[in-house]
Amino acid sequence: MKNWIITHLTKLRYMTGIVSIALMVISISFICIRGLNWGLDFTGGVVSEIQINSQITSSEIEPLMDAGFKQDVVAIAADEPGRWILRYAVPPKGVTYPDIIQVLEPLHAQVQVLNTSIVGPQVGAEMASQGGLALLVTMLCILGYLSYRFEWRLAAGALLALMHDVILAVGFFAMTQMEFNLTVLAAILAILGYSLNDSIVIADRIRELLIAKPKQDIEATNNEAIIATFSRTMVTSGTTLMTISSLWLLGGSSLQGFSIAMFIGVLTGTWSSISVGTLLPEFLGLKPEHYLPKPESQDP
Repeated sequence: MKNWIITHLTKLRYMTGIVSIALMVISISFICIRGLNWGLDFTGGVVSEIQINSQITSSEIEPLMDAGFKQDVVAIAADEPGRWILRYAVPPKGVTYPDIIQVLEPLHAQVQVLNTSIVGPQVGAEMASQGGLALLVTMLCILGYLSYRFEWRLAAGALLALMHDVILAVGFFAMTQMEFNLTVLAAILAILGYSLNDSIVIADRIRELLIAKPKQDIEATNNEAIIATFSRTMVTSGTTLMTISSLWLLGGSSLQGFSIAMFIGVLTGTWSSISVGTLLPEFLGLKPEHYLPKPESQDP
């Protein structure tokens, strides 16, 4: 029975590895062809701060603003009760937005516009470059840690699994043209940490088995490591997905992009750690000799 599971698990890893490569190619194609729908955090826009009855919620404000301004308007709660920050795009030339007080008149509440300011595209471009720099620095730090923690073949597998998860998440936003804002960027950075956690657990188990069973085939070693950590991976992923699903359903539109990105990252991170993270070391020729202590040379 155990040999049957190990044999079929190897085939399953190869199949999911092929699927992962295909999805990465598709995601990169969408990113290159369609690009990302950058949010106001990166492109600039108008920010208005209003004061309204504290019982009014964002689900009541946003539909009226969307209809009045003919675009997606984001309402973010400020520190004080009843104070909201409205974010929307700069009006095109020759177009004038209606008065916010008139737009929110159906709420039958006193509305006070506290201030309105315009965020230029220069600030957005700077945030985009800083976000890309944050991703690059994070990847370099992770690469340094993996190279120190593991032999380079296992480190390469974990790093490829990491890139796989990020590319698939970003590719989804390029395909659907959902808004890519700072909350989504925060989710991408969180995906890096989550995916790395799973990959390290499996890679550490593989290293232990390579030392304990040096005569065992590398395919069987990888399968045994996956089986040993499978229940832990499923429990961790399952509870995380439940939390993210609750945030997705109850967090409102302002957290929708973050929740979707995290949901995709957790799903892809679970299977990439199992398939991509273990297949690449096999192809690179990982052997028990890479972790066994080297014999000391004896002087004649």
